[in-house]
Amino acid sequence: MEPAAVGAKLASSVVAPLVRKLFVADGPGAGLVEKPLRISGFVSFRGEKRTLGEKELTTLAAELVARALRTGERPLASDEEQAVVHALADTLHALGDLAMTDVQAVELGHEALALRLRAASGNPERDLSLDATLFYERILSAACLHILHFFTQRSAFVARTLVEQSRRQSGLIAKIDELIARTPPPGGTDPAFEQRYLAYVATKHSRLTIYGIDLVNSPERWPLDAAYLSLRAVRATEDAEATGPGGTHIATAGSTLRAEQALAEQDLVLLRGVAGSGKTTLVQWLAVTAARGERGDRIPFVLPLRTLVRRPDGLPEPDGFLAAARVPFHATQPDGWSDRVLGAGRGLLLVDGIDEIPERDRERTRRWLRELLDVYPGNQWLVTSRPSAVREDWLTPDGFTELALTPMSRDDVTAFIRRWHTAARLDAPDTDRLDGYEHSLLTAVGTKPDLGRLATNPLMCGLICALHRDRRGYLPHGRQELYDAALSMLLSRRDEERDMFAPERTGGIHLTELPQVQLLQRLAYWLIRNNQSEMDRDRAERIVADVLPSLPSAAAQGDAPAILRHLLVRSGLLREPTLGTVEFVHRTFQDYLGARAAVEDGDFGLLARNAFDSQWSDVIRMAVAHARPRERATLLADLTKSAEETSGTAGTRIRLLALAALEHATELDPHVRAAVERNASSLIPPRTTEEARTLADAGPLVLELLPGPEGLTDDEARAVVITASLIGTDAALPVLARFRSHPSLPVRAQLSWTAHRFDTRRYTADVVAHLPPDDLYICAHTADQLRDLGGRPMLQVVGDIDADDIREGLLPDQLSKLVVRDNRVLRDLSFLSDQARLVHLDVSGGSPYVDDLTPLAGLPLKWLMLAGLPGLENPEALAPLSASRTLRLLDIGFPLHGDSLDEVLPRNLPLTYLRFTRNALRHTG
Repeated sequence: MEPAAVGAKLASSVVAPLVRKLFVADGPGAGLVEKPLRISGFVSFRGEKRTLGEKELTTLAAELVARALRTGERPLASDEEQAVVHALADTLHALGDLAMTDVQAVELGHEALALRLRAASGNPERDLSLDATLFYERILSAACLHILHFFTQRSAFVARTLVEQSRRQSGLIAKIDELIARTPPPGGTDPAFEQRYLAYVATKHSRLTIYGIDLVNSPERWPLDAAYLSLRAVRATEDAEATGPGGTHIATAGSTLRAEQALAEQDLVLLRGVAGSGKTTLVQWLAVTAARGERGDRIPFVLPLRTLVRRPDGLPEPDGFLAAARVPFHATQPDGWSDRVLGAGRGLLLVDGIDEIPERDRERTRRWLRELLDVYPGNQWLVTSRPSAVREDWLTPDGFTELALTPMSRDDVTAFIRRWHTAARLDAPDTDRLDGYEHSLLTAVGTKPDLGRLATNPLMCGLICALHRDRRGYLPHGRQELYDAALSMLLSRRDEERDMFAPERTGGIHLTELPQVQLLQRLAYWLIRNNQSEMDRDRAERIVADVLPSLPSAAAQGDAPAILRHLLVRSGLLREPTLGTVEFVHRTFQDYLGARAAVEDGDFGLLARNAFDSQWSDVIRMAVAHARPRERATLLADLTKSAEETSGTAGTRIRLLALAALEHATELDPHVRAAVERNASSLIPPRTTEEARTLADAGPLVLELLPGPEGLTDDEARAVVITASLIGTDAALPVLARFRSHPSLPVRAQLSWTAHRFDTRRYTADVVAHLPPDDLYICAHTADQLRDLGGRPMLQVVGDIDADDIREGLLPDQLSKLVVRDNRVLRDLSFLSDQARLVHLDVSGGSPYVDDLTPLAGLPLKWLMLAGLPGLENPEALAPLSASRTLRLLDIGFPLHGDSLDEVLPRNLPLTYLRFTRNALRHTG
């Protein structure tokens, strides 16, 4: 700390009571006297009437020091505090040795009095450091000022000159008090200002705004706590198998972390993410949680670059952060506050939007970052950008770790939709209707593959939710509106509403929505025709160059490289996955825009010829949506003809594709519609297991077309369940969930059996947990699934699950019936010892190592099937059953040895049926 910054200022209300203790309350000087008395006669620690000893004097000095330390930034090291206390106590003790009178002392002044006391006490400050000496001098000066004020207030016999001087002293003290209130010491009001600032940050950033959505029923802002979704970020790892340009590692699934934990392991992070992936939302979340004190003693500074670069005086220095961020009360921040915060390493600097500033300003911004990092080490920094705005390793030389936000998982999408509707219910009059919207949208996103592919980031999920509500729950029948709204939001409205279209901020390029669509659809159609998902950047520039002459408004603003660069950075639809390559962020946008180009070019024959290829399915369906009625009829007729000429699974897929495309045919010749439906009528619904298997071979497209359960026979319902379960993707789960309350036992049994084809925990929660237990064996294929079943009384355990895992998955007295199949690791039945309600046990399905029935003794078994267990071929193995009085059916898997049943079976078993492998014998003995 600089000496000039060292200080200790004490208000009179703090010092006066302490100074008053230095003097006796009833000592000399209370009235008129004939001659002046020395100061030593007033003090309370000399003479016979002592009330203050040396120990108490030291305590009083310590209190003065402590009070001074509380008033501002700590001016000295903690290990010097006691040294200052003793020096001050020694100095004050010299009051008892002064020969001057109180009148002389008042005339002398408080500074001179302090010097006299230091000299009289032998200058005890000589052993203190410079900072400690300055601190000691300030306290002593303040104490001397109040000592003199005490004399002027106490003496009633002084002359007029002393009275006038006392008035001046009172005025001086009042002015000092006023000065303390108006200009506190350095750091003195930092805590108060920080509290106000943190409260402001927590309030300002506590709500989310979705730009570009202008729907009637969509609120503009959402509570952050209700809407925030924790996403994952991927980071480079030395263990990754793939590498990117320049040898950079492409992170694997094992190298992801929760985005809000990005600063938990490193202090400097550059976070990349596509448009709408949640970068700004993450910035808000970090700011709010820091403001709440959830990130230690961090002070957040939210610095949106699109605002900062507008400053005429350049990017701000720390003292200008709050002004640049438009904090309303920035002018009240204490001088040097930001410097002190950053100098102490307490800052959390959230620099949002490298991509949102002109390219020419990005290098200047990097220099600004470097300068701040050099001057203020130890703070945490998060810088955000879209993927293509700056090159790989842009900030790596400065110690930054690069992370990239990953697309939302299915669970993330589900959580977002639920939170969105929870937030929408806060002020909505139609809460019951919103419940229905939530359920139907979850089903739609799960069953509509192209819709599910679109809902991969918070921005698109928010748009889908808003459109779905605005269209009163009919989003699955109007996906063209969804894509059009999404394109409008990404290509124009979002940047317009954030005031991003100032020419100086976009490199001088400002493209409206239509030219961007024309350029993007040409890029998309090239990828589709060539069965590619990405292209070289040179190829992309040539395609843009070919289109520019027909778009004069775009051509006037830049050449092909400049226009492509603008699309990569600002459109939100393109990105560079690796250096020198270009791809669409969402395949669904590529298909949608490519289909639009195909319709404009009239390439219906090309579309029909590729209908067998699942990669063209969405393109063809979107082409039906884009086409005019006559063009639509031509395309569907071509598809019908192609299906008739194609055999096997490919022909089936074309028939189903044409049927699925009818959803997008808002206007169509009724004869064409009837022909398409008739052509697929033999496929939907399936009626047998064989038809179900054939239909499932057509792939996930089938899921959108499967009916039921209403209007289906029990056989058809079971076949539909088989079809969806054989497809086995996450999109099949909502289809299967529709049948979970079906009255047919074979349908519910099929639902129970098929759980192993899905994520068992999700399937158990969505389907199995809702199956009525009546007469239904619930299947468990894994130990995890068994634990998730929740106490079902009838179980079928399939596969290699050992006895300990089975026991762990069961509750005591849970089972009434149990079937064990294909378990090659099971060696004993000890897990049944606490199942006192078990009446039916079948372990005949391949458990070769089970050879002991002792755990069954005492159980109320009525049916016991043991066929096919080599370990039980010895009749003596049945001995533990001898005490049973309940057993009615016994199925054993070894031949008879002996002349009678009594030589094989325990005596007195109350059997009604006895089976030896395939032979059943009536036993009445």
